[in-house]
Amino acid sequence: QVQLVEAGGGLVQAGGSLRLSCAASGRTFSSYAMGWFRHAPGKEREFVAAISRSGGATSYADSVKGRFTISRDNAKNTVFLQMINLKPEDTAVYFCAADRSSTVAGIYRYDYQYLYWGQGTQVTVSS
Repeated sequence: QVQLVEAGGGLVQAGGSLRLSCAASGRTFSSYAMGWFRHAPGKEREFVAAISRSGGATSYADSVKGRFTISRDNAKNTVFLQMINLKPEDTAVYFCAADRSSTVAGIYRYDYQYLYWGQGTQVTVSS
């Protein structure tokens, strides 16, 4: 079982930056594909970014491509989401998710593909 704890959310002005982190428990972090999702009020939870267990493959939602970067440090059991040029529409609770991946380059873009979820961290972007 994996426990995930997100950090780094906060209030930022439009155009600003934040770096989210997600720390995972356990000794097999490198076996897990990781993803970031977000949930804004009145909207469905949506995919943001994903990274393979090796870190060699990534995928992004079109809405964040070029502004967000997902990365991971397997030695520190942590995945990151660097967000720049933030927009008010990025305001949401951001969740990280994990699931075992049978392939080194596996990428999961759908929430049903993830078994483990963090509690979320609020990101608010003011205009």
